[in-house]
Amino acid sequence: MEFLETLKGLMNVETSGELIWVMVGFLGQAMFSARFIIQWFVSEKAKESIVPIAFWYFSILGGMTLLTYAIWRRDPVIICGQAGGLMIYARNLWFIYSKRAREADRVPTDSDAERLAADAANEAERKSG
Repeated sequence: MEFLETLKGLMNVETSGELIWVMVGFLGQAMFSARFIIQWFVSEKAKESIVPIAFWYFSILGGMTLLTYAIWRRDPVIICGQAGGLMIYARNLWFIYSKRAREADRVPTDSDAERLAADAANEAERKSG
């Protein structure tokens, strides 16, 4: 129990319930920060800047968790920041899935085949050189 009391003191809370909420806040921050680590790893692997779809999912998960924590804290600054961000993250996912749906319904053309062939040739040349 001494550890729990020490932890409460470090987190500036008085009850175990408050300590749990602070841990929820830290979990949200960890998920929110993980999106940058994911983006970094994917970009390093590709040797170019890439924003993978996981970035947006971690943004939403972390943002929702932080928003929940902010509501518990009754912190209007964090509430406004996270609520606004959530709309942007959801909109980006909407764009991604809308584009995928359009491309799935589209009939490929000769110019698509030519572009794919040119992309493949450029990629092969880049790898060999």
